[in-house]
Amino acid sequence: MSKRPLEALTETMFYVLMSFRKRDLCGAEIADFVERKTCGRVRLGPGTLYTILAKFEEEQLIREVNVLGRKRTYRLTDKGRAL
Repeated sequence: MSKRPLEALTETMFYVLMSFRKRDLCGAEIADFVERKTCGRVRLGPGTLYTILAKFEEEQLIREVNVLGRKRTYRLTDKGRAL
């Protein structure tokens, strides 16, 4: 069974993607951005956040640019910026 490509962004996915507009970020920074941007209405748990990041990596919307211990930093790709 093949995985389907990303067809639409959920609200949470939109905010995660939007968080990368200005700089590279790690998971904690992304979660903080989303919570601030939505005035606390959207809070990302690690399971939700890392599922979204894995999907975005699979779709080549972001890429991992640095690993320091358990901290992973991601960057928006041209494809992600276009979306």
